[in-house]
Amino acid sequence: MTDNILEMRHITKTFPGVRALNDVNFAVRRGEIHCLVGENGAGKSTLMKVLSGVYPHSDFEGEIILNGQKKEFTGIHDSEEAGIGIIYQELALVPEMTVYENIMLGHEIRRGMTIDVQEMIHRAEELLKRVRLSVNSSAKVKDLGIGKQQLVEIAKALSRNVKLLILDEPTSALNEDDCDNLLGILRILKTQGVTSIMISHKLKEVLSIAETVTVLRDGQTICTLDRQKDAVTEQILIKHMVGRSIENIYPPRTSRPGEEVVLEVKNWSAYDAKLGRKVLNNVNFRVRGGEVVGLSGLVGSGRTELARSLFGNPDGYIVSGELVFKGRKQRFSHPRGAIRAGLAYATEDRKRNGLVLIKSIQENISLANLQGVSKNGVINEELDKQTALNFVDSLSIKTPGINQLVMNLSGGNQQKVSVAKWLFVGPDLLIFDEPTRGIDVGAKYEIYTIINDLVAKGMSILMISSELPEILGMSDRIYVVANGTITGELDAQTATQEAVMRLATQY
Repeated sequence: MTDNILEMRHITKTFPGVRALNDVNFAVRRGEIHCLVGENGAGKSTLMKVLSGVYPHSDFEGEIILNGQKKEFTGIHDSEEAGIGIIYQELALVPEMTVYENIMLGHEIRRGMTIDVQEMIHRAEELLKRVRLSVNSSAKVKDLGIGKQQLVEIAKALSRNVKLLILDEPTSALNEDDCDNLLGILRILKTQGVTSIMISHKLKEVLSIAETVTVLRDGQTICTLDRQKDAVTEQILIKHMVGRSIENIYPPRTSRPGEEVVLEVKNWSAYDAKLGRKVLNNVNFRVRGGEVVGLSGLVGSGRTELARSLFGNPDGYIVSGELVFKGRKQRFSHPRGAIRAGLAYATEDRKRNGLVLIKSIQENISLANLQGVSKNGVINEELDKQTALNFVDSLSIKTPGINQLVMNLSGGNQQKVSVAKWLFVGPDLLIFDEPTRGIDVGAKYEIYTIINDLVAKGMSILMISSELPEILGMSDRIYVVANGTITGELDAQTATQEAVMRLATQY
């Protein structure tokens, strides 16, 4: 008989107008690393929120069996008491608090009425050793890199004697070294008796660590694959995830860049007064009409700083150098000026900077171009509605309607709304920062197809990505950034991952 630590039987969860989970069955063996995969909107996060008590027992149908006992959680506290810990994609740490305060938050060690600080530090440092994180436990969390913050989150979960650890896209914002380190920690925790459930869109990562993989699609369990018994490859997982075979992850495109240089940047430098140092130093590059130019580099290399300094400089850098856009020297002091000139920027953090999550799809799409749906300062509701409907149709945004709040959409559909917002501006050049971060392979293919369609119509794309296969698969030319400067230019037809990495690590 299989020793399952968890069984979720016939789970059905409904939101207004949407059945997110439909009779889902999910089982996890004790002591394994089990990956949960599927397209955005497949129901993965919803299922884990059911398990962790975010959605109480009264809010869904079905049953949860943990360690052979039926559980009816009324909230997160109940699941934590039962030994379940969950770490979300957006970390639940308090930046201004110390590492040890975050780890022990909510169950501080007391001596009488007084918090025993020394004992809390001692306990926190023991937990930091378990996750192999060497930091000062009295340091503030905001001063740690994102990879170290992830490990603090795991230590925080372990502080509650967790036996079943859920990680929702834990590596989406991590560089390659931090990813490898995190996966190594999960293997170590497995030897210490901790079972892990990991949601991930990175299929290579899944194949490197999972013993069992469960695929959800459209709120239903499609299959559970045992790596010891079943054939499990990227193509097999993709077929189960999207319901069809995607032979080529990057849709074919015939590259026909024009001769006209749409954007040329010369000797561009930027000084960050807050950091007290240069973040860009003598950057030179150009983008032609109808061209996808990839901007590659390690996290912290200056890629996003470059994009933001060009797009109206919202961070207030002290900039110097020359920006020539559509044949005219420009210096945008506000994003509004860049937008009016035909330059748009789809941010890497769509939830924080790209969209207003508590607003509807319709409201978000027209947000950057209200004059496009207005007359004499008054919004034409019918035109606004029709504009949103047109983009929902043309970009295949999956939604019950244009009045759906963006926060209720999957990551891939949120990204499409972000694209729609900027397409409604009608830009000549779109800076696309991490266009597929946190979205599944099916949604990625759709985003890539949109990019191909845009450049076929003559738009230029400057694409920033941390994924080397994406840079190589989608770009016409590639510039590599390291330490705030361009270290090389490569033709995408002949470039290799090794050549890109060599340039990315020159400093």
